[in-house]
Amino acid sequence: MSNSNDAIEFQLSSEYIELIKLLKLLNLVESGADAKLAIEAGEVTCNGTVELRKRKKLISGDVVSFDDQEIKIL
Repeated sequence: MSNSNDAIEFQLSSEYIELIKLLKLLNLVESGADAKLAIEAGEVTCNGTVELRKRKKLISGDVVSFDDQEIKIL
């Protein structure tokens, strides 16, 4: 079981990253299709709110939660 204190810290290399790309890049899903389905099913939150936009632009300070994993965008 994942420890909720073990957040992943993701350092941006540009101004933002799209939500679907973040999930794929961190290997939290097997494919873009899986990421799209998870987002559409309401399984992903951004800053505590369910996020249904797969191309949501994540910026420094955002916190994404998916599958008992927290990702902090730096």
